[in-house]
Amino acid sequence: MRSRPLTLIQDDLIDYDKAMERMGELVDERHSGARPDTLWLLSHPPVYTVGRRTPLEHLPDPAHHIPVVETTRGGQLTYHGPGQLVGYLIVRLDSGEGVVDYIREVEFRLIEALGRLNVPAERRDTPPGSELLTGVWTTRTARKIVSIGMRQSRGITSHGFALNVNGDLEPWHWAVACGLPDVDMTSVARETGAATMEQVRPIVAAAFEAG
Repeated sequence: MRSRPLTLIQDDLIDYDKAMERMGELVDERHSGARPDTLWLLSHPPVYTVGRRTPLEHLPDPAHHIPVVETTRGGQLTYHGPGQLVGYLIVRLDSGEGVVDYIREVEFRLIEALGRLNVPAERRDTPPGSELLTGVWTTRTARKIVSIGMRQSRGITSHGFALNVNGDLEPWHWAVACGLPDVDMTSVARETGAATMEQVRPIVAAAFEAG
């Protein structure tokens, strides 16, 4: 991977709708040249977000009282909540570089970070005709630990990744995550026995050369 240093913004818990408003402002700033390439690390209160292709039967039971929000990113349903590290990437793509190319780079950078956290991980190629396997899986247990959904507009990326650190994994069982009915979602804490945001954040930032 080539060097691609990013400016780092760090926040704690921010409502999803407010984060989307701020992300739009960051994208506008990047388009105008007022902002460099940026990684924004934060977390959200419990919320399911769905892509435009998410089938109704994949949605959670409303009895759990977790909001479901339609989003403009690629991909299908995902869950956000406390204990999950979300990274929004506002990056100008190189000439000839597409958003799928950049998603591959994001996967490899997160694999590097997870390796430093003693969680060997890998990306997967999608077999023809199958649901997209974008994201990162653990190699020891074959569980999914990172979800990725991005888009690009006029050469600038938005949205990004969600890395499960030490949050409650039960809400993943109340819906069909990533369009994959049999997926087993995991976290750094589940794989290693313990993990904190304070431990994980700087390692992820370093993998993206963000500071």
